[in-house]
Amino acid sequence: MQGHKAQGAQGQLDMEGALTARDRVGIQDFVLLDTHTSETAFLGNLKKRFSEDLIYTYIGTLLVSVNPYKELDIYSKKQMDIYMGVNFFELPPHIYALADNAYHTMMAEANNHFILISGESGAGKTEASKKILQYYAVSCPSTTLLDSVRDRMLVSNPVLEAFGNAKTLKNDNSSRFGKYMDIQFDIQGDAVGGHILSYLLEKSRVVHQNHGERNFHIFYQLVEGGEEDLLHQLGLESNCQHYSYLVQDECANVTSINDKNDWKTVRNALSVIDFDESDIQHLFGIIASVLHLGNVQFEADSKGYATLNKNTELRWVSTLLGINVQVLQEGLTYRKIEAKTDEVLSPFTVDHAIYARNALAKAIYGRTFTWLVNKINDSMENKEPSRKTVIGLLDIYGFEVFYVNSFEQFCINYCNEKLQQLFIQLTLKSEQEEYEAEGIGWEPVQFFNNKIICDLVEEKHRGIISVLDEECLRPGEATDFTFLEKLEEKMGSHPHFITHKLSDKKIRKTLDRGDFRLLHYAGEVTYCVVGKVSHGLSLLWSIIHVYLTDKLLGDSTTDPRPSSLLGLTDILMSKEPWYVRCLKSNESKQPGRFDDVLVRHQVKYLGLMEHLRVRRAGFAYRRRYELFLQRYKPLCPATWPHWRGVAAEGVEVLVQHLGYLPDEYKMGRTKIFIRHPRTLFATEDAFEVCKHKLGKGMKAKRNQEILFISTKIETCWRGVQARKEKERRQWAVKVIKKFIKGYMTRGEAKTTDNSEYLAFVRQNYLNRLKDNLPKTVLDKISWLTPPPVLTEASAILRQLHMRVMVTRYVRGITAQQKAQLQLKGITSVIFKDKKDSYPQSVSQPFVDTRISEQDINMKVLQMIRHERIKYSVPVVKYDRNGFKPRPRQLILTQTAAYVVDEAKIKQKVHALHALEHGGDLVIQCDHLFEVLTKLSVVANKQSAINVVQGSISFQIQAGKEGIVDFSSGQESMVYKDKNGHLMVVSNAIAAVLFQSHSVEVHIKHKNITCLTALGL
Repeated sequence: MQGHKAQGAQGQLDMEGALTARDRVGIQDFVLLDTHTSETAFLGNLKKRFSEDLIYTYIGTLLVSVNPYKELDIYSKKQMDIYMGVNFFELPPHIYALADNAYHTMMAEANNHFILISGESGAGKTEASKKILQYYAVSCPSTTLLDSVRDRMLVSNPVLEAFGNAKTLKNDNSSRFGKYMDIQFDIQGDAVGGHILSYLLEKSRVVHQNHGERNFHIFYQLVEGGEEDLLHQLGLESNCQHYSYLVQDECANVTSINDKNDWKTVRNALSVIDFDESDIQHLFGIIASVLHLGNVQFEADSKGYATLNKNTELRWVSTLLGINVQVLQEGLTYRKIEAKTDEVLSPFTVDHAIYARNALAKAIYGRTFTWLVNKINDSMENKEPSRKTVIGLLDIYGFEVFYVNSFEQFCINYCNEKLQQLFIQLTLKSEQEEYEAEGIGWEPVQFFNNKIICDLVEEKHRGIISVLDEECLRPGEATDFTFLEKLEEKMGSHPHFITHKLSDKKIRKTLDRGDFRLLHYAGEVTYCVVGKVSHGLSLLWSIIHVYLTDKLLGDSTTDPRPSSLLGLTDILMSKEPWYVRCLKSNESKQPGRFDDVLVRHQVKYLGLMEHLRVRRAGFAYRRRYELFLQRYKPLCPATWPHWRGVAAEGVEVLVQHLGYLPDEYKMGRTKIFIRHPRTLFATEDAFEVCKHKLGKGMKAKRNQEILFISTKIETCWRGVQARKEKERRQWAVKVIKKFIKGYMTRGEAKTTDNSEYLAFVRQNYLNRLKDNLPKTVLDKISWLTPPPVLTEASAILRQLHMRVMVTRYVRGITAQQKAQLQLKGITSVIFKDKKDSYPQSVSQPFVDTRISEQDINMKVLQMIRHERIKYSVPVVKYDRNGFKPRPRQLILTQTAAYVVDEAKIKQKVHALHALEHGGDLVIQCDHLFEVLTKLSVVANKQSAINVVQGSISFQIQAGKEGIVDFSSGQESMVYKDKNGHLMVVSNAIAAVLFQSHSVEVHIKHKNITCLTALGL
């Protein structure tokens, strides 16, 4: 556990500090209550603190907790840190303070402790137990193994709540059993294991619930939340109304309880606790058998004896428990009487059979609960032989008084009687030991010794339990009233025992004939004997003992009668006690409401006034000399501001100065004991007045000291800063001088003066170059200009970078892109630096053809079927005479160029011959560079294309020439001019002339081209 001490704990008041606010928030320790014998004053202090949301109050080391019925922000991780390792009375009362001090006392003294948590149903016992477990889970060291142990401890709660808790009129999640859990710690203080004991399980709830109450949660969780396949295997239906044991309360469904979600929580928890699937199936099979058993119905035969006609439910019980159905039926309808070696079966009436059925159901559930607890213990058990200390948590019912008090209330109240006896003994023992250790004379304390009541219940051969045993086991017909008669016979003269027969006329009116009354330490309680003998009913045991123990729980030695209280006192007596008393603030669970009558009733039944009286029998307040002197030394000039001697002597001087009377205090070996709270209150009030006077003088002195100290600090700080600034400037001067020298000698060979500068220049250039490298091979200008010292290196790097980019580009191009590049290369050879519009054409890709075969006339295709078409494009042919334009298709094959008009081949230019008719061919096309490049590739005559300036002349026929002139205009047109020349007006028209010996391209205006060709 972390032993660090909380720092500051702002907003928290220590024990003495709370005294100054006592008028507003009350006294946080009832021991300091001046009128400690007044129940009214006790309740007033409790109510005052409750109104301020201060739900915890001490009686010495006992913690009183009042349920606020609302969420309070006092259980966070931050709150846990505040209370870790802090002295018990340093901070306001809290359950974390009690848990932490129990832990540290256990570690310091290497002994065992227990925390007893008691109170009525709904008072917050279960929540208090959870808070303590959570505190240990958070504050203890964490490892994988320890986390696993803590997880099992924490998840055991929802499992035990499912099987041991139920909705009652007072609480929707009331614990119907007492739980004692040992948390085991190793020598380092790590939580390494745990062990649980259960007490007083309310088995009668299995077969009967009062109106407005429910059976144990697990029944509803199984029926409402169980998977369909599981319910089918268990013979159950998803409807609580079909089961007799679940509908007596008439509130199977409760809005504040989500049985389906709780079912998932329980299933997950069982897997964490290491239940295998077989164990889980058997467990729920037994729970289902109880539900089926509750639906077993009996009918009377002609003689009035019980019979089973419809045994469908009984067969399910037989199947789920593994008991022969005939043996089970015989056990439910007959009583076996053993007389020496003979056995006689006596038939049951219907009432007796129902008693037998219910007794079996309670026995099955009770033993299943015991098995479940043992299974959880196996998962938490630490088997290492090393020494361990433990802190036990006992969560058990408080004293109960109902309108009808049955056997369960008798057991609960007997348990509380024993715990009260133990409580007083241990409290007196603790007080007496402290007095003896301090050398203070012990003054006998008068208190009510309830041993006489405990003996009345438990004394051998004479106590109520012994009489009950005898009646259950004796031959013959034992009834509830024979049991009452036996009680009257054996303890009729006891002052704490009254029955209808033994009472006077006045008391007799308040008692029925089947009642007896016990005078407990907390008050009178009337018990009804009807059904008590049936609680000890063992008629089933001899018949189904072998089957039940062998097949279900594997335990043939467990006494089926309620004996779970045996040994509890011995366990507690061997440990050091801590106490938590839980109170309900009101019955309706309303936040902020304090019911005086209800709280007074609980204070009485929990014995809080009795405990306070024991604690206040001697001295109300005790404190170590060092702590007392540290707080109150300003009240005496001799001890202020510093006492140089022994603390005990300083305290003696102090109390003499304060005027303490001899009978108001005692000086122990290590502590001062103050008898009356008023003495302490007077001292505290004087301290408050003194504190304010001292505060004024100390404030002025403190201001002067602060001014002197701050000036000194400022002076030192300025000196430090000035020295740092001097060092920084000296360093800067050295760096700047070296940099200037390096700059001045940067062109010289490397020397000590310029080596660092040149290194800086190189590094700076390379860093800039890294961020500004050219991105494409076409980028020829963005390479950074290098400094002289890196000229050669820069050239090498540039070449390497270009190679990398080229390699990366080449590896990335496709076959189609490669073909494009080859064609573009030919175009570059022909037109680069010869035609102005060439650069704009570079980015325009060439296509395979401009006319698909579907657009060429079938007859034409038939005529050139032996030749492979390489390229085709739509053109305009101009007549040589008159220059009339005619749309044509130009088709290039591997052997010739064809000028086609629909289904006719008008002209054919063979690659090895001239035109078939005399004269040149004048053609206009839109894709000049593409057409000429394709033409040169097909003809393999790149040199035949010539780019010339001026007008173009062409041969119309042998001996006769024509001229093509070019002009620019807003509208493109081609026409015969008045001079007889062909006039081309445009900024984007190409004219192609096929001549007999050469190809010429004449550029008259930007993007206006004429080409003549012949003899391809």
